[in-house]
Amino acid sequence: MTDAMTEGGSRAQERRGKRDRLISGASQAFYEQGVERTTIADISAASGVPLGNVYYYFKTKDDIVDAVVSTRIAEIESTYAALAERHDAPADRLKALFRSLSEEADMIAQRGCPIGSLCTELSKRVTGPEPHSAKLMQALVDGAEQQFQEMGRSDAHELAVEMIAAYQGTAVLSHATASPELLRREADRVDRWIDDVQPRP
Repeated sequence: MTDAMTEGGSRAQERRGKRDRLISGASQAFYEQGVERTTIADISAASGVPLGNVYYYFKTKDDIVDAVVSTRIAEIESTYAALAERHDAPADRLKALFRSLSEEADMIAQRGCPIGSLCTELSKRVTGPEPHSAKLMQALVDGAEQQFQEMGRSDAHELAVEMIAAYQGTAVLSHATASPELLRREADRVDRWIDDVQPRP
């Protein structure tokens, strides 16, 4: 009985592993060539999971898109949670967030922001009352808003929107002009801006 349970657990772990690989491969393929241009075969190749096995985990490409979005949102939430563990002050968390994004400046200048690019494509795919693009951006805004609330700002939502818009807008400009330095300079500016919006004792 123990052997059977172990074997069953191993199979379940293998299935989870393949599913995770498919989501990771799909996420990378979507980033490199876009959601619409990416085929199930592309996802199979990117993940190393045989094409015939893909349909065991996901019946349609839309199901894969759903899983990628859910995973991205979970990653955003995990990022904010990790920042809260590493930094006591909410202002320091926000600075670290923007700085970590700017550390990907070279990649963003070449290919665009992974989340922003995905949102742009998903905004054209209306699959329900709340588009996937809105869910992704809302996760970013919600996390930043919580930090501004902890800073004691009554306009936390507006400040969060301003900060995320500053990043996404600069990411688009950086990509359009192939200039990573734009994003690095914006990170410096946002550092100073966060200091300016902190309530004074």
